[in-house]
Amino acid sequence: MISTSARLLRLVSLLSSRPSWTCGELAEQMAVTARTVRRDVARLRELGYGVESDPGPWGGYRLRPGARVPPLVLDDEEALAVAVGLREAAHSGVLGDDQAALSALLKLRQVLPRQIADRLAEMDAALVHTPRPGEPQIAPGMLRELAAACRRGERGRLSYRDRQGRATVRDVDPYRLVHTGRRWYFVARDVSRDEWRTFRADRVVRLRPTGQRVELGDPPDPAHLVSRSTAAGTYPLYATVRLPLPLEGALRLVPPTVGTHRPEGPDATVVEIGGPDAEGLAGYLIGLATPLRVLSPDAVREALLRRTRELYEDNRDGR
Repeated sequence: MISTSARLLRLVSLLSSRPSWTCGELAEQMAVTARTVRRDVARLRELGYGVESDPGPWGGYRLRPGARVPPLVLDDEEALAVAVGLREAAHSGVLGDDQAALSALLKLRQVLPRQIADRLAEMDAALVHTPRPGEPQIAPGMLRELAAACRRGERGRLSYRDRQGRATVRDVDPYRLVHTGRRWYFVARDVSRDEWRTFRADRVVRLRPTGQRVELGDPPDPAHLVSRSTAAGTYPLYATVRLPLPLEGALRLVPPTVGTHRPEGPDATVVEIGGPDAEGLAGYLIGLATPLRVLSPDAVREALLRRTRELYEDNRDGR
């Protein structure tokens, strides 16, 4: 017969694996009596687990999120996935510089089974992280503050610094947080301009609630809005090209953070790409290594033709 503590862990694992169990199903899975199941459920409730139940012969038990975090039961693959996720967050600083991810990772590593700890160590030895000393960090707790504002549906007063370091204060209606892989962006409606905007989370100084509830009518796709705004940075020159690819293929070739995309039928996509000058844009287009047509401007088209001719001449005789 297994010990009470092992049986409780088994019960938690079962309750976590699907939305609801009847008492009989749990008893069968654990090879115990229904009375033991009821007693173990009562013990879990004493330990802080939110176990709900429905009366009657067809009633069941289910686990609801509790007010505090009780012990968590993970299988081997789940434990490894959580550890890898925490490690990436600690390395990248994606959650800010409050060291919460690193602290959680250190606690988890102390209790990982030996075989999982060995697998994580193997990954640590093989992976190399490129440092980003110049990458801005988010103030401690700022992501939590912004996420809470999005959930509340309440107008806020945003203190923000733009790319030139100029401080502004404006009223915004919070909507979503978007992570692009390098940065977090705060998507909100600028009240005074009556338009949807994206704000870099690391430039947010403060967001103070105003107490005014708001209903957001017809909000945009937040991921698309961030992609469009990050791709539409200020460049001296823009090129418009047609790729003989459907939208999905064009997005893989030219990321949404680099260009803005517009499908042109099922098999072609028009992309606008910014660059420093015609030569720089021509070099980028050659690097795509795919057929394309430059629609505008002429300067980029001519630079592309000149560079392809040079490549042809340099490689024509095979020397």
